[in-house]
Amino acid sequence: MQKKIYLAGGCFWGTEHLMALIPGVLATTVGYANSAVPAPSYELVCTGRTGAAETVEVVYDSDRIGLSDILFLYFRSIDPLAVNRQGGDSGTQYRTGIYYTDPADISVIEAVVATVARHYTEPLAVEVAPLSNFYPAEDYHQDYLDKNPGGYCHVDPTLFAEARKLTRQSSADKAALRARLTPLQWEVTQNGATERPFVNEYDHEFRPGIYVDITDGTPLFVSARKYDSGCGWPAFTRPIDPSLVTDHTDTSFGRVRTEVRSASSGSHLGHVFPDGPASEGGLRYCINSASLRFIPLEDMAREGYGSYIPLVTDLSRQ
Repeated sequence: MQKKIYLAGGCFWGTEHLMALIPGVLATTVGYANSAVPAPSYELVCTGRTGAAETVEVVYDSDRIGLSDILFLYFRSIDPLAVNRQGGDSGTQYRTGIYYTDPADISVIEAVVATVARHYTEPLAVEVAPLSNFYPAEDYHQDYLDKNPGGYCHVDPTLFAEARKLTRQSSADKAALRARLTPLQWEVTQNGATERPFVNEYDHEFRPGIYVDITDGTPLFVSARKYDSGCGWPAFTRPIDPSLVTDHTDTSFGRVRTEVRSASSGSHLGHVFPDGPASEGGLRYCINSASLRFIPLEDMAREGYGSYIPLVTDLSRQ
């Protein structure tokens, strides 16, 4: 499916060049977003009187590349704490922002922003807002770095090689799965996004029951091993069986963490940390609600999980 997202990342020359390298990105156009003045010129935008931001329209094939893939690369190309400044440029036109036209993208954008925000103690300076308008910039700005290879670029050039590797070809099974999942569930399970803390579906769910992989229904966790860790996401002391999940080293954002995936589907679930209850083994499985489906005890037999009822009820009596 062809979709669009609008990214303001400082000087639009570098941001456009980065986005255009991503396989699955069909077209890029530099321009001026959310301007108070219709069809402003570059010179007028530079005065700061238009309120416009230098922005790149990114047209992409969502069957080949995920929105979260694009956004995570975008965040790596900017200083997300800088206000009205990127690289050697300063002014309101160089502010950072993510502007959308499809309301279905909001949950994915919020999930990525929340994931990035967790790595900073200061608030991010990246606007997230619907696109009000977008006016293409003058022709000489389009594909500027292709025309001027030695031109100014504030983006780390090592990111260009990474951009070329961000392809994700979809199989028929992937397409069927995508149609079945919500946009947030897709981005979390398939692209490793993180949903917003505290306002997700199962953070405050403590009824007896079982939690299964949202993509293939494999039982993963039971309610009696769930506890309120205060982290804002469902927390479990352990899975039903260790073989049901796999651990992977995650070095994103300059940190070393242990990612947890479903062994059956390979879907991203969350992370595991060594700060859980000591009496339960000392682990905290911090899992995204979007990667799970909760089945209450009273529905387990009807849903085909009757054999797990003794596990749930026996544990709930402990």
